[in-house]
Amino acid sequence: MPRRYLLGRIAQAALVLWAAFTASFILLQLLPGDAVLIKFLNPELGLGPQEIADIRAAYGADQPVWQQYLHTLAQFLTGHFGYSLQAGVPVSQGLATSLPPTLRLAALGFSTAALLAIALAAAASLAPLAWLRNALQALPSVFVSVPVFWLGIMLIQVLSFRLGWIPVINPGPWEGLVLPTLTLAVPISAPLAQILLRNIDTVLAQPFVAVARAKGASRAWVLLHHVARNALLPTLTIAGVLFGELLAGAVVTEAVFGLNGLGTLTQQAVGNQDTAVLQAVVVVSAAAFVLINLAVDLLYPLLDPRLRHSVENRA
Repeated sequence: MPRRYLLGRIAQAALVLWAAFTASFILLQLLPGDAVLIKFLNPELGLGPQEIADIRAAYGADQPVWQQYLHTLAQFLTGHFGYSLQAGVPVSQGLATSLPPTLRLAALGFSTAALLAIALAAAASLAPLAWLRNALQALPSVFVSVPVFWLGIMLIQVLSFRLGWIPVINPGPWEGLVLPTLTLAVPISAPLAQILLRNIDTVLAQPFVAVARAKGASRAWVLLHHVARNALLPTLTIAGVLFGELLAGAVVTEAVFGLNGLGTLTQQAVGNQDTAVLQAVVVVSAAAFVLINLAVDLLYPLLDPRLRHSVENRA
């Protein structure tokens, strides 16, 4: 892969991260209220104005906004996310506890969504009856319109309370991930299936498919050996974009199922106006989104010879 292409993609990723950091910093500064006062302006603590002023100075809240921005940016560049005002511990400590469960849930949700999308696209393409094919092709439109929180509640009602298949109270380490994974996977699988079905229809219209069918190849054989790879490649792009939506859905899903992950940490930070934690959550989520899309951008030319030749010619 040309070095110029690689450096260009890395520079774009760094620019997106900087934009996410700057936008989140500005928006958090515009929030009404004062986190220091919310935490320490309590009659039971007995702190006077001078003590509160000293606390503000210790957290750097008394500095001009531009100095706070530069100081926070320098900290993030060195891997230090500051201190949580409410917990009184480094933000990285809270992230180290909350991030692994969220990443595990996101990975399981994305893998399940990909399997659902492939299964749905294959079933729709191989359906022998036109009405069945049309019904299967319409399912992604239904899935994409389902709210995450509603789907999670319905899964709990049906699979846990009515059927008793999955316990809600004190589930096992993996049992507790089944319903949240399904809640994440169903909405995410919809756009993947839509793109995949559209790509399959496009590839099936190519002349080489007609030639293969004329030679006696079955539809299933053509789909597996000729259509699958050509249809899956464009889906990688939308898959990378959907990962950002997956992280957002994971936060909501954790709230529905009471999981102690990034969603719980974000909820607590919003309630307490803990801007250091909120800033770190935004940047970490943006970093995960950017890294996934960067990996897709770098992997795509390796899988598609046409794009690889185009990249080499531009370099």
